[in-house]
Amino acid sequence: MTFVETQWAPLVGYGSHSDAIRGVEVRVRKRESDTLVFQYVLRAEMPRIRVPSAQSPVRADELWKHTCFEAFIAVAGAPGYYELNFSPSRRWAVYSFSGYRAGMSPTNVTVPPALDVRSFDDRLELDAAVRVPDLIGQQPGRMLKLALTTVVEDDSGTLSYWALKHAPGKPDFHHPDGFVLELTL
Repeated sequence: MTFVETQWAPLVGYGSHSDAIRGVEVRVRKRESDTLVFQYVLRAEMPRIRVPSAQSPVRADELWKHTCFEAFIAVAGAPGYYELNFSPSRRWAVYSFSGYRAGMSPTNVTVPPALDVRSFDDRLELDAAVRVPDLIGQQPGRMLKLALTTVVEDDSGTLSYWALKHAPGKPDFHHPDGFVLELTL
């Protein structure tokens, strides 16, 4: 899938999910030469979706255990990848992996992701601005491969998994088959 900044892409739900969820859309925009903005829209009957309460915007672990928007970024031809978690609570996390689900470690960033969250009765919107040099250094012209995903928790506590493309088998956002969006810096 080739990157087009103005195009919204629908995420596909894995298996069954709450009928309160109508869908998730995402797009990625380049802002300035060093920033990517991930924009997510969860369309749902929001009173039936568990959304983490607003908190101070700091790094936190295990955000994916509740409603959370995610991005996975790999540099084409290089080993490893990054996992970015953006919670509607305004908490965030960035991890690096040396290979498929291997060598996970928190990534120190000089500028934390800037999160903007808007909630309505029929949707939840989250924008996350991330400085790319914090992840891959100053490497203009590099091809990035992205997997864009979302975890949604319904009012019963059941999680559903959404992605541009799901790997075979159980939901696995880390699987290389999910890195289908290409973007040149």
